[in-house]
Amino acid sequence: MKVIRAEHLGMCFGVKDAIALALKSAKSEPLTLLGDLVHNETVLAELRGRGIRIEQSAGAVGTQTVMITAHGASERKLGETRRRGLNVLQATCPLVHSAHRSLARLVREGFHPVIIGKRDHAEVLGLTEDLKEFDVVLSEEDVMSLRQQSRFGVVSQTTQPIEKVRRLVQLIRKQFPDSQVQFVDTVCQPTKQRQSAAIELAQQCGVVIVIGGTNSNNTQELVSSCLRFCRRVHHVQTAEDLRQEWFGEADTVGITAGTSTPDKLINEIEQQLKQMGEEGHEKFLNMGQLKTKSV
Repeated sequence: MKVIRAEHLGMCFGVKDAIALALKSAKSEPLTLLGDLVHNETVLAELRGRGIRIEQSAGAVGTQTVMITAHGASERKLGETRRRGLNVLQATCPLVHSAHRSLARLVREGFHPVIIGKRDHAEVLGLTEDLKEFDVVLSEEDVMSLRQQSRFGVVSQTTQPIEKVRRLVQLIRKQFPDSQVQFVDTVCQPTKQRQSAAIELAQQCGVVIVIGGTNSNNTQELVSSCLRFCRRVHHVQTAEDLRQEWFGEADTVGITAGTSTPDKLINEIEQQLKQMGEEGHEKFLNMGQLKTKSV
């Protein structure tokens, strides 16, 4: 069994920088993360092991210093946190910051804001909490339920597949032919690279393993994209999730991973897959020898 990696996979620079900032800050003073720094339980467990606390609301923070996650936050949430007298550090990805700026510019110019993404996702909440009016869409049904506006300003959650985003933008234009639709592409480059590399990988493999947190949007989207080209796709968080029966007579197994998946975890899973491949091959040879003897 041959094991190959996608050309682009795993942690992006935004996640690496956020983790590095958290670890550096925690060395000098107690630190609380306001929300999950990234959507990966392995990474979060490591941070907790370093003494870093994780709370979902500012009211539960018990340290003087709190860190905003890589997913960003609204100005309203930042203001509420600072008014509690807390020292606020921001680990927001620069590309999420860019999405915030793009959306704010569209609103200033008089466009009705539409965000393509998951309504309850931390990044989408950060984009929308400062807005008086907005719409969040993720499906054709969502677009069909939009109300008429003279001008639509559209941005996207940074981890949405660009093909889906463009399809929904086109649908908005089709649904409202008399409206002006201004689209700003805020899907981040690491997401685009991992999506295109995952699709290329899936077309070459009998089985694809996608590594990442179960609540990671970009990892879930990698699974969906791979399933379009490979019927046997499995989403795992650790090497313990792997099952020998998944592989059968697969000649080639591909590996891809979400943008919050650490290299160490990818390496561990790759080694486990290679070991499983060797064990499967030995089992196949032994079965052949048994058949020969019985004849």
